Amino acid sequence: MSEFKTVRGMRDFLPQDARTLRYVEAKTREVAELYGYREIVTPVVESYELLTAKAGDEIRSRMFTFKDLGKRQVALRPEFTASIARIVATTLRNEPKPFRLFCAGSVYRYDEPQKGRYREFWQSDYEIVGSNSAEADVEIILLTHRLMRAVGLWRFAFKIGHIGVLRGILSQEGLDEKVQNSVMQLMDKKRYEDAFDLLTDGGISKRAADVLRSLIEIKGNSPFETVEKIEACVKGYEKSAEAAANLRKILRLVVDSGCNIDITVDAGFARGLEYYTGLIFEVYVPEMGTALGGGGRYDRLIELFGGEPTPATGVAHGLDRIMLALQGERADTQTLKRAVTIIPLKEELRSEALRISEMLRNAGTPVEIEVMGRKIAKALEDADRRGVSHVVIVGERELKENAVVVRNLAKREQVVVKIEKLAKALMD
Repeated sequence: MSEFKTVRGMRDFLPQDARTLRYVEAKTREVAELYGYREIVTPVVESYELLTAKAGDEIRSRMFTFKDLGKRQVALRPEFTASIARIVATTLRNEPKPFRLFCAGSVYRYDEPQKGRYREFWQSDYEIVGSNSAEADVEIILLTHRLMRAVGLWRFAFKIGHIGVLRGILSQEGLDEKVQNSVMQLMDKKRYEDAFDLLTDGGISKRAADVLRSLIEIKGNSPFETVEKIEACVKGYEKSAEAAANLRKILRLVVDSGCNIDITVDAGFARGLEYYTGLIFEVYVPEMGTALGGGGRYDRLIELFGGEPTPATGVAHGLDRIMLALQGERADTQTLKRAVTIIPLKEELRSEALRISEMLRNAGTPVEIEVMGRKIAKALEDADRRGVSHVVIVGERELKENAVVVRNLAKREQVVVKIEKLAKALMD
């Protein structure tokens, strides 16, 4: 018989990893609630046309696509934003704005598997729809900062840019939007020379090329000094200057919020998705070399799906990568109570053990009952090996006094406890 394995790029989550994933996911929901985001659940399978409308060639080429039994071309979602845009343009089109919407779940891309990159992975997604204000962009940044802190991370930083700085120059040069998109894709991959070859073929002026070359060298962790350099560099390019001013306003609000955020401003920063129109950013752990999340402003996506022109901004966080970062920082994610194991010493005591277990569960204590028929020594050894904190031993002699034995496995201590006081004793 052949050995069955997971499909390449997919993986199983064993109990400890599953627990960490759910811990991180729970924190994303806590943050959503704190900021007033309402959760929606979108289909894993969407129409191919929807998902490719403004995804960018990179995402488009790595989607899981197939025809369903009705011969319709469909795909597994590679991200959440297109689905949210569809909902806003249709079901929610007449609802009062702004919307604050939240999603969490699995997404799929046919990437080359490597550490921190899988073909099935998990994201949390937050979108503010209906506001074109800098405050909305700032909220997305502050929310991301709070989430990183909430899960237990401390060594993380933000890279922030504005796609309008680059696009403003390309648009003023009359460069076709498709060529602009290809240039952004190449710049996102740091393939700058290939990008400039494409710009030269597109007929860009020498002056514009020089300005762009200067911009990709401008970066720094003194935000306002860096913005000053950007503003000086783009003089004469009206849209780029407006974008730089918008970036300055966003940064000022972030600083004034009182959050101590580690920020690098990068003028040549470009993200792979085509729909960005303004602020773009990523949050990352320097030691990892990969982003934990990213997002930005997309003001023209909703109308692409038949909605009214609607400004929007949002962010997606990679839960798998956050898990890796937590491992790197050895952060404590063990906020769930360890289950208590109940061991009846005799077969005829199992009913009493079940009654005690339900009493403890009603008090909010996770409980496991020894169901393998092991002798007490083996049962204690197994509980210790699995990291159980306490064992409740149900014995005939103690039951006559309406009591049980509680053994603390970490301290190797045990005491006799009255059953009515058991739940409280296990909490101490």
